[in-house]
Amino acid sequence: MSPTFTSLQYRNYRLWFTGALVANIGTWMQRVAQDWLVLTQLSDESGVAVGVTTALQFAPVLFLSAWAGLLADRVDRRKLLVATQVGQSMLALGLGALVLGGHAQLWHVYAFAAALGCVSAIDAPVRQTFVAELVPAHRLSNAVGLNSASFNAARLIGPGLAGLLIAAVGTGWVFLINALTFGATILSLTCMRTSELHRMPTAPRAKGQIREGVRYVRNRTDIIVIMVVVGVVSTFGLNFQLTSAMMARTEFGRGAGEYGILGSVLAIGSLTGALLAARRERPRVRLVIGAAFGFGIASGVMALMPTYPSFAVACIPVGLASLTMMTAANSTIQLSTDPAMRGRVMALYMIVFLGATPVGSPVVGWVGETFGPRWAIGIGSISALLVSTGAAVWAARAWHVQVRYHVTSRPHVEVVHLEVPTLVAGPDGGRGPEGPDGPDGTGGPGDRLVTARRLGAQDAADQQSAA
Repeated sequence: MSPTFTSLQYRNYRLWFTGALVANIGTWMQRVAQDWLVLTQLSDESGVAVGVTTALQFAPVLFLSAWAGLLADRVDRRKLLVATQVGQSMLALGLGALVLGGHAQLWHVYAFAAALGCVSAIDAPVRQTFVAELVPAHRLSNAVGLNSASFNAARLIGPGLAGLLIAAVGTGWVFLINALTFGATILSLTCMRTSELHRMPTAPRAKGQIREGVRYVRNRTDIIVIMVVVGVVSTFGLNFQLTSAMMARTEFGRGAGEYGILGSVLAIGSLTGALLAARRERPRVRLVIGAAFGFGIASGVMALMPTYPSFAVACIPVGLASLTMMTAANSTIQLSTDPAMRGRVMALYMIVFLGATPVGSPVVGWVGETFGPRWAIGIGSISALLVSTGAAVWAARAWHVQVRYHVTSRPHVEVVHLEVPTLVAGPDGGRGPEGPDGPDGTGGPGDRLVTARRLGAQDAADQQSAA
């Protein structure tokens, strides 16, 4: 089997992959239908209204994810996922019934978006960590990459299909179809062989476990860098449903079908990035930073495209860069985190990744209404360039990393970890720079200086977690 698809040799993962693909197609269909319903039927083509809807859908992540992450570390993840899938299906069914009955108002969509956000806030950290139970540990990076491939294959199909269905039968039927697609995930979860699950350690009940997760992250500079970069890019840059809807409708004067096509074209780049990620055995922090910088360049170019076809083509590298950043961040955190802490750490990551949307979407929507949709994309481009450059400069200084370029030889870009003097314990038991003897890193009188190769960011992270 190709290294890209190696996780599919495991039966439980095949079931999960297939069910998630169907449900993800429905989810993308609903996202397009929901934004189009708000933009064209329930508001006066208001970008702010679309931004508020998106914000309400992701705001619960800020309040519930930490608790949900602890829940993911304590309970049977498979059973909890069945419950969240049922909840999301019922909400899609209810909204579809309102729309088809002709009773839907803007506040109804707001309420359903907030309720869906509550269920999704519980679902997200459990879904992220459950993958580790489906494959052996050495296949986790591949499984995470294929998960992203499933999500973005659905993104390739869902928006375009939604656009066609909206034009043919209206938004209400799209919500009902999405309600049915969750049955595929529920069926796949119930058909799994529990004896073949790779059970992760569970956290016993104790006080202060959420604070314990926060302390764990606070002592991991690599995770902090990832969260800062992803958080800023997510806040101002990953608002594709909003910006694509405004560009299609306002800038190019197109309809629902063309709007859906933009989402599918974007997914071409995202799917490519996901398949490349599945082949990558060990992602690094530098890949997250580099992909964020690439996203800033690509989205800036996309904002300047003068015609609908050129804008659509420019979506491909944007999708590639954004997906590379997200899968690298997800895999790097999961692979370097203590399994007993993984649910809480991923919950904090999801707070940053998804919780940034309630802040960013209304701002981006206001920028689009006030200055035009091109500037709504441009603010994401500028933010990504600034945060990735800042993170690279900080990491180079803090981790003693130097980047070297070779025009005529391979590799063209080389990351070098410089040699630095390091204090190690002497015969009297003194501690080096990481020791407790002094906040300034000075050790005991028996310390001696040695020259050691500076650890890479990921290796340093592993050493931190071990300590």
